[in-house]
Amino acid sequence: MDVGIIGAGRLGQAMARTAMRAGRSVVTANSRGPDSLTTVVSALGEGVSVGTAGEAASAGIVVVAVPWDRVSAAVQGLNWNGQVVIDATNDWTAEDLQGRTSSELVADLVAGARVVKAANTLSAEVLESDPQQAGGRRVIFISGDDADAKAEVVALFQNAGFAAIDLGDLATGGAMQQIHHPLAGVNLIRL
Repeated sequence: MDVGIIGAGRLGQAMARTAMRAGRSVVTANSRGPDSLTTVVSALGEGVSVGTAGEAASAGIVVVAVPWDRVSAAVQGLNWNGQVVIDATNDWTAEDLQGRTSSELVADLVAGARVVKAANTLSAEVLESDPQQAGGRRVIFISGDDADAKAEVVALFQNAGFAAIDLGDLATGGAMQQIHHPLAGVNLIRL
């Protein structure tokens, strides 16, 4: 299954490298358009192509890798027809989410998609590095409300060399992964 990435900054590039390590083709997009991504795609190498946000959003797995304050604009007007959306964002503003997780808000913005929170607790540098460390595999946390979507995300990360740990649904697991919560910034190795 191809991976589309909306956002071509450090996190988007780290997710592209992760997807390529898992043997997936990648379509990357940003708000400035395909012409602005030639250097990024050249640096990422074979297996990555440039597209529009709509083209990235048509992949089977779509990663939202933009700053929190740009999520709404980045996904606005895109068609969501059952794709798995990995919410790799973090609400650094610590704004009042009215008792919901940031991923639940993202799920509202991509109605029709199946959202899985993942790849937000590690820095981009750690995420893109070799997950095989100290005789074990780096842990990646996931949470979501759709079991099949979580299974697809687990497969992506396991094929890339990570040890995925399912934290439950978006409300419970997503809360543990948010900034200023227990798993934010935690870098564990499963032996």
